Amino acid sequence: MVENNKVQQLLLNIVMTILGLSCVIPFMLLIISSFSSEASLVTKGYSLFPKEFSLETYSYICKSISSLMKGYGLTILVTVVGTMSSIALTVLFAYPLSRKELPFRNFFALFIFFTMLFNGGIVPTYLMYVNTFSIKNTLWAYIVPGHLLGAFYVIMMRSYFASSIPDSLVEAARLDGCGEFRILRSIILPLSKPMLATLTLMIGLTYWNDWVNGLYYITDPSKYTIQMILNTMLMDIRFLSTTASSLGVDVGDMKLPTVGIRMGIAVAAVIPILIIYPFLQKYFVKGIAVGGVKG
Repeated sequence: MVENNKVQQLLLNIVMTILGLSCVIPFMLLIISSFSSEASLVTKGYSLFPKEFSLETYSYICKSISSLMKGYGLTILVTVVGTMSSIALTVLFAYPLSRKELPFRNFFALFIFFTMLFNGGIVPTYLMYVNTFSIKNTLWAYIVPGHLLGAFYVIMMRSYFASSIPDSLVEAARLDGCGEFRILRSIILPLSKPMLATLTLMIGLTYWNDWVNGLYYITDPSKYTIQMILNTMLMDIRFLSTTASSLGVDVGDMKLPTVGIRMGIAVAAVIPILIIYPFLQKYFVKGIAVGGVKG
Protein backbone atom coordinates (compact mmCIF):
# COMPACT_ATOMS: atom_id res chain seq x y z
CA MET A 1 0.00 0.00 0.00
CA VAL A 2 2.82 2.35 0.92
CA GLU A 3 4.70 1.48 -2.27
CA ASN A 4 1.59 2.16 -4.37
CA ASN A 5 1.24 5.57 -2.75
CA LYS A 6 4.88 6.35 -3.50
CA VAL A 7 4.46 5.33 -7.14
CA GLN A 8 1.33 7.44 -7.47
CA GLN A 9 3.09 10.40 -5.85
CA LEU A 10 6.06 9.96 -8.19
CA LEU A 11 3.82 9.86 -11.26
CA LEU A 12 1.92 12.90 -10.03
CA ASN A 13 5.18 14.79 -9.49
CA ILE A 14 6.35 13.90 -12.99
CA VAL A 15 3.07 15.05 -14.54
CA MET A 16 3.10 18.33 -12.58
CA THR A 17 6.74 18.91 -13.53
CA ILE A 18 5.93 18.45 -17.21
CA LEU A 19 2.94 20.78 -16.93
CA GLY A 20 5.07 23.35 -15.10
CA LEU A 21 7.81 23.20 -17.74
CA SER A 22 5.22 23.52 -20.52
CA CYS A 23 4.23 26.87 -18.96
CA VAL A 24 7.72 28.13 -18.08
CA ILE A 25 9.67 27.13 -21.21
CA PRO A 26 7.55 29.14 -23.71
CA PHE A 27 7.87 32.20 -21.47
CA MET A 28 11.65 31.74 -21.23
CA LEU A 29 11.77 31.34 -25.01
CA LEU A 30 9.81 34.57 -25.37
CA ILE A 31 12.22 36.58 -23.21
CA ILE A 32 15.41 35.06 -24.62
CA SER A 33 14.26 35.54 -28.21
CA SER A 34 13.57 39.21 -27.54
CA PHE A 35 17.26 39.61 -26.65
CA SER A 36 18.47 37.76 -29.77
CA SER A 37 19.67 39.48 -32.90
CA GLU A 38 17.36 39.69 -35.87
CA ALA A 39 19.83 37.83 -38.09
CA SER A 40 20.05 34.83 -35.74
CA LEU A 41 16.25 34.65 -35.42
CA VAL A 42 15.82 34.67 -39.19
CA THR A 43 18.57 32.16 -40.00
CA LYS A 44 18.56 29.88 -36.94
CA GLY A 45 15.08 30.33 -35.50
CA TYR A 46 14.06 30.60 -31.87
CA SER A 47 16.24 28.99 -29.22
CA LEU A 48 16.53 28.83 -25.43
CA PHE A 49 20.22 29.64 -25.89
CA PRO A 50 20.62 32.86 -27.92
CA LYS A 51 23.23 32.61 -30.64
CA GLU A 52 23.76 36.38 -30.83
CA PHE A 53 22.83 38.68 -27.95
CA SER A 54 21.29 41.95 -29.13
CA LEU A 55 19.25 44.86 -27.78
CA GLU A 56 18.11 46.09 -31.19
CA THR A 57 14.48 45.13 -30.49
CA TYR A 58 14.29 47.15 -27.28
CA SER A 59 16.31 49.94 -28.86
CA TYR A 60 13.65 50.24 -31.54
CA ILE A 61 10.84 50.12 -28.97
CA CYS A 62 12.50 52.76 -26.77
CA LYS A 63 12.61 55.24 -29.64
CA SER A 64 8.99 55.94 -28.72
CA ILE A 65 9.62 56.00 -24.97
CA SER A 66 7.46 59.07 -24.32
CA SER A 67 4.49 57.52 -26.13
CA LEU A 68 5.07 54.24 -24.30
CA MET A 69 5.05 55.90 -20.88
CA LYS A 70 1.87 57.78 -21.73
CA GLY A 71 0.36 54.56 -23.06
CA TYR A 72 1.27 52.69 -19.87
CA GLY A 73 -0.33 55.42 -17.78
CA LEU A 74 -3.55 55.36 -19.79
CA THR A 75 -3.65 51.55 -19.73
CA ILE A 76 -3.23 51.50 -15.95
CA LEU A 77 -6.03 54.07 -15.59
CA VAL A 78 -8.36 52.10 -17.88
CA THR A 79 -7.54 48.84 -16.11
CA VAL A 80 -8.13 50.26 -12.62
CA VAL A 81 -11.34 52.15 -13.44
CA GLY A 82 -12.71 49.37 -15.63
CA THR A 83 -11.93 46.60 -13.15
CA MET A 84 -13.43 48.46 -10.18
CA SER A 85 -16.55 49.35 -12.16
CA SER A 86 -16.94 45.81 -13.47
CA ILE A 87 -16.49 44.25 -10.02
CA ALA A 88 -19.05 46.65 -8.51
CA LEU A 89 -21.66 45.89 -11.18
CA THR A 90 -20.95 42.16 -11.01
CA VAL A 91 -21.45 42.05 -7.25
CA LEU A 92 -24.61 44.18 -7.38
CA PHE A 93 -26.08 41.88 -10.04
CA ALA A 94 -24.89 38.58 -8.58
CA TYR A 95 -25.97 39.12 -4.97
CA PRO A 96 -29.72 39.52 -5.70
CA LEU A 97 -29.58 36.53 -8.05
CA SER A 98 -28.14 34.43 -5.23
CA ARG A 99 -31.13 35.16 -2.97
CA LYS A 100 -33.97 32.67 -3.43
CA GLU A 101 -36.59 35.19 -2.33
CA LEU A 102 -35.87 37.58 -5.23
CA PRO A 103 -39.03 38.10 -7.35
CA PHE A 104 -38.59 37.03 -11.01
CA ARG A 105 -35.22 35.52 -10.11
CA ASN A 106 -35.30 32.99 -12.94
CA PHE A 107 -36.15 35.69 -15.47
CA PHE A 108 -33.12 37.81 -14.51
CA ALA A 109 -30.90 34.73 -14.52
CA LEU A 110 -32.11 33.87 -18.01
CA PHE A 111 -31.62 37.48 -19.07
CA ILE A 112 -27.94 37.49 -18.10
CA PHE A 113 -27.36 34.00 -19.51
CA PHE A 114 -28.94 35.02 -22.84
CA THR A 115 -26.16 37.56 -23.39
CA MET A 116 -23.60 34.74 -23.34
CA LEU A 117 -25.23 33.16 -26.39
CA PHE A 118 -26.36 36.07 -28.54
CA ASN A 119 -25.29 39.62 -29.32
CA GLY A 120 -26.30 42.35 -31.72
CA GLY A 121 -23.24 42.02 -33.97
CA ILE A 122 -20.26 44.29 -34.54
CA VAL A 123 -21.86 46.90 -36.82
CA PRO A 124 -25.02 47.56 -34.71
CA THR A 125 -22.89 47.62 -31.57
CA TYR A 126 -20.48 50.11 -33.10
CA LEU A 127 -23.29 52.37 -34.34
CA MET A 128 -25.02 52.29 -30.95
CA TYR A 129 -21.91 53.21 -28.96
CA VAL A 130 -20.73 55.88 -31.41
CA ASN A 131 -24.03 57.52 -32.43
CA THR A 132 -26.13 57.01 -29.31
CA PHE A 133 -23.62 57.02 -26.46
CA SER A 134 -20.89 59.11 -28.19
CA ILE A 135 -17.97 57.24 -26.63
CA LYS A 136 -15.64 57.51 -29.63
CA ASN A 137 -12.20 58.83 -28.66
CA THR A 138 -13.09 58.85 -24.95
CA LEU A 139 -11.89 56.85 -21.96
CA TRP A 140 -15.23 55.03 -21.84
CA ALA A 141 -14.53 53.49 -25.24
CA TYR A 142 -11.97 51.27 -23.54
CA ILE A 143 -14.14 50.50 -20.50
CA VAL A 144 -17.77 50.02 -21.54
CA PRO A 145 -17.98 47.91 -24.73
CA GLY A 146 -17.76 44.20 -24.10
CA HIS A 147 -16.05 44.18 -20.69
CA LEU A 148 -18.02 46.27 -18.19
CA LEU A 149 -20.40 43.47 -17.19
CA GLY A 150 -19.67 39.87 -18.11
CA ALA A 151 -22.34 37.20 -17.78
CA PHE A 152 -19.72 34.56 -16.96
CA TYR A 153 -18.38 36.61 -14.04
CA VAL A 154 -21.91 37.25 -12.73
CA ILE A 155 -22.67 33.53 -12.78
CA MET A 156 -19.40 32.73 -11.00
CA MET A 157 -20.07 35.29 -8.29
CA ARG A 158 -23.69 34.24 -7.89
CA SER A 159 -22.68 30.59 -7.47
CA TYR A 160 -20.10 31.57 -4.88
CA PHE A 161 -22.60 33.63 -2.90
CA ALA A 162 -25.23 30.89 -3.03
CA SER A 163 -22.95 27.98 -2.09
CA SER A 164 -20.29 29.51 0.16
CA ILE A 165 -22.20 32.05 2.27
CA PRO A 166 -24.47 30.34 4.88
CA ASP A 167 -28.08 31.49 4.74
CA SER A 168 -28.11 31.53 8.54
CA LEU A 169 -25.70 34.47 8.56
CA VAL A 170 -27.97 36.48 6.27
CA GLU A 171 -31.05 35.60 8.30
CA ALA A 172 -29.31 36.53 11.57
CA ALA A 173 -28.29 39.88 10.13
CA ARG A 174 -31.85 40.58 9.04
CA LEU A 175 -33.13 39.76 12.50
CA ASP A 176 -30.66 42.31 13.87
CA GLY A 177 -32.19 44.94 11.59
CA CYS A 178 -29.60 45.03 8.80
CA GLY A 179 -30.73 46.02 5.33
CA GLU A 180 -29.55 44.33 2.14
CA PHE A 181 -26.75 46.82 1.46
CA ARG A 182 -25.49 46.51 5.03
CA ILE A 183 -25.54 42.71 4.73
CA LEU A 184 -23.68 42.90 1.44
CA ARG A 185 -21.08 45.32 2.76
CA SER A 186 -20.51 43.87 6.23
CA ILE A 187 -21.03 40.12 5.75
CA ILE A 188 -21.04 39.02 2.11
CA LEU A 189 -18.05 40.94 0.75
CA PRO A 190 -15.63 40.20 3.65
CA LEU A 191 -16.36 36.49 3.21
CA SER A 192 -15.88 36.69 -0.55
CA LYS A 193 -12.31 38.01 -0.73
CA PRO A 194 -10.91 34.94 -2.55
CA MET A 195 -13.53 35.13 -5.31
CA LEU A 196 -13.28 38.93 -5.52
CA ALA A 197 -9.51 38.67 -5.93
CA THR A 198 -9.93 35.98 -8.58
CA LEU A 199 -12.39 38.05 -10.60
CA THR A 200 -10.28 41.18 -10.12
CA LEU A 201 -7.30 39.45 -11.69
CA MET A 202 -9.33 37.95 -14.53
CA ILE A 203 -11.15 41.20 -15.36
CA GLY A 204 -7.97 43.23 -14.93
CA LEU A 205 -6.14 40.99 -17.42
CA THR A 206 -9.00 41.43 -19.87
CA TYR A 207 -8.77 45.21 -19.69
CA TRP A 208 -4.98 45.23 -19.79
CA ASN A 209 -4.73 42.99 -22.86
CA ASP A 210 -7.63 44.52 -24.78
CA TRP A 211 -6.83 46.30 -28.02
CA VAL A 212 -10.01 45.60 -30.00
CA ASN A 213 -12.00 48.45 -28.41
CA GLY A 214 -9.17 50.84 -29.23
CA LEU A 215 -9.11 49.59 -32.81
CA TYR A 216 -12.86 50.18 -33.17
CA TYR A 217 -13.46 53.37 -31.23
CA ILE A 218 -10.15 55.27 -30.95
CA THR A 219 -8.69 57.25 -33.87
CA ASP A 220 -6.74 59.84 -31.85
CA PRO A 221 -3.13 58.59 -31.36
CA SER A 222 -2.81 60.68 -28.19
CA LYS A 223 -5.41 58.38 -26.57
CA TYR A 224 -3.69 55.10 -27.45
CA THR A 225 -3.15 52.56 -24.67
CA ILE A 226 0.05 50.52 -24.52
CA GLN A 227 -1.58 47.68 -26.44
CA MET A 228 -2.63 50.05 -29.22
CA ILE A 229 0.84 51.62 -29.38
CA LEU A 230 2.59 48.27 -29.57
CA ASN A 231 0.10 46.94 -32.11
CA THR A 232 0.54 50.07 -34.25
CA MET A 233 4.32 49.69 -34.01
CA LEU A 234 4.07 46.10 -35.20
CA MET A 235 1.79 47.06 -38.10
CA ASP A 236 4.17 49.85 -39.13
CA ILE A 237 7.11 47.45 -39.26
CA ARG A 238 5.10 44.99 -41.33
CA PHE A 239 4.11 47.77 -43.73
CA LEU A 240 7.68 49.00 -44.10
CA SER A 241 8.96 45.47 -44.64
CA THR A 242 6.31 44.72 -47.27
CA THR A 243 6.93 48.01 -49.04
CA ALA A 244 10.70 47.50 -49.00
CA SER A 245 10.37 43.99 -50.40
CA SER A 246 8.09 45.17 -53.20
CA LEU A 247 10.65 47.85 -54.12
CA GLY A 248 13.53 45.38 -54.09
CA VAL A 249 15.16 46.91 -51.00
CA ASP A 250 17.00 44.60 -48.60
CA VAL A 251 15.01 44.58 -45.35
CA GLY A 252 18.18 43.75 -43.41
CA ASP A 253 19.73 47.07 -44.43
CA MET A 254 16.82 48.91 -42.79
CA LYS A 255 17.70 47.53 -39.32
CA LEU A 256 14.07 46.66 -38.58
CA PRO A 257 13.54 43.88 -35.99
CA THR A 258 10.74 42.33 -38.00
CA VAL A 259 10.87 39.00 -36.13
CA GLY A 260 12.20 39.98 -32.71
CA ILE A 261 9.76 42.87 -32.39
CA ARG A 262 6.92 40.41 -31.76
CA MET A 263 8.78 38.99 -28.79
CA GLY A 264 9.81 42.39 -27.47
CA ILE A 265 6.25 43.69 -27.70
CA ALA A 266 4.92 40.67 -25.80
CA VAL A 267 7.51 41.16 -23.05
CA ALA A 268 6.75 44.88 -22.76
CA ALA A 269 3.05 44.14 -22.39
CA VAL A 270 3.37 41.33 -19.82
CA ILE A 271 5.90 42.87 -17.40
CA PRO A 272 3.35 44.86 -15.31
CA ILE A 273 1.20 41.73 -14.93
CA LEU A 274 4.19 39.78 -13.64
CA ILE A 275 4.78 42.50 -11.04
CA ILE A 276 1.17 42.51 -9.79
CA TYR A 277 0.40 38.79 -9.92
CA PRO A 278 2.43 37.67 -6.85
CA PHE A 279 0.38 39.97 -4.62
CA LEU A 280 -2.89 38.36 -5.74
CA GLN A 281 -1.68 34.80 -6.17
CA LYS A 282 -2.79 33.41 -2.80
CA TYR A 283 -6.30 34.84 -3.21
CA PHE A 284 -6.45 33.70 -6.83
CA VAL A 285 -5.51 30.10 -5.99
CA LYS A 286 -7.90 30.01 -3.04
CA GLY A 287 -10.74 31.44 -5.11
CA ILE A 288 -10.25 28.90 -7.89
CA ALA A 289 -10.06 26.04 -5.35
CA VAL A 290 -13.21 27.12 -3.52
CA GLY A 291 -15.08 27.67 -6.78
CA GLY A 292 -14.02 24.26 -8.04
CA VAL A 293 -15.15 22.45 -4.88
CA LYS A 294 -18.33 24.33 -4.02
CA GLY A 295 -19.40 25.97 -7.29
